[in-house]
Amino acid sequence: MEREVEAFLEMLSAERGARPNTLAAYRADLDDFGAFAQARGAHPASADAAMMAAYLEALTARGLSARTAARRLSCLRQFHRFLLAEGMRADDPTRALDSPRLPGHLPKFLSEAEVEALLAAAGARPGSAGLLIKAALEILYASGLRVSEMLSLPVVAFRAGSPVLLVRGKGNKERMVPLSSAARAATEAWLASRPPNAGRFLFGGRDPRRPMTRQGFALLVKQVARMAGIDPARVSPHVLRHSFASHLLARGADLRSLQMLLGHADIATTEIYTHVLAERLSRLLAEHHPLARA
Repeated sequence: MEREVEAFLEMLSAERGARPNTLAAYRADLDDFGAFAQARGAHPASADAAMMAAYLEALTARGLSARTAARRLSCLRQFHRFLLAEGMRADDPTRALDSPRLPGHLPKFLSEAEVEALLAAAGARPGSAGLLIKAALEILYASGLRVSEMLSLPVVAFRAGSPVLLVRGKGNKERMVPLSSAARAATEAWLASRPPNAGRFLFGGRDPRRPMTRQGFALLVKQVARMAGIDPARVSPHVLRHSFASHLLARGADLRSLQMLLGHADIATTEIYTHVLAERLSRLLAEHHPLARA
């Protein structure tokens, strides 16, 4: 199956802009299924729906979560759709398979007061590191960017006075995201403090030719959380993205607008935030419905 897998991964890289860690995850999932099929005398690239159903059952028997099984099935679906489209096989056996039922999951987010405390703590941190983390957190909360999107921003993506950033997101797709006045001011202060040889990235790493690593940035976020008196275990760059989305919905934004801001290809992904809408509607009902006051 190696030839088919290599062709599939090449397509993901060339056409969808998949990152190396994404390609490695797809390869690992396909290798796992390939080993399962070969152990049962089947060629992985020509396995039928029954073999794939048996594989999903085996994942459950191995104690893997429904979420992991769903991810593996998604990988197999994309792989077999590719094989079908390229004429490498005549059918798609994954069409007959049902996705594992996932448990309910609500995104974790901070309250508005906690975000304010986090930003204040970042602003109080002295030196260049304080200017960097202040600018980065302001951008994350103002725009809802993924941390990988923010860390890959070149300096030229930011223009003083401009209310937006041009971001290249998943699948190499570009979108415009807004910036608050506080985010612009913090970014201008950070840029003014950067040395001339800091490189082309807005938030460069120790090697100026590369952006700061996600791990290095996450460590800074945890440090600021401690300064703000917030449990560091509750704070991460992705929690700020969830906070951005949850606070927007709570203040009246609609799902379609939020989908565009977050860069979600499918609005179903954005619908994880509907719990916020439900809370807001319940509050409106309690405050304004005549029978609710009786």
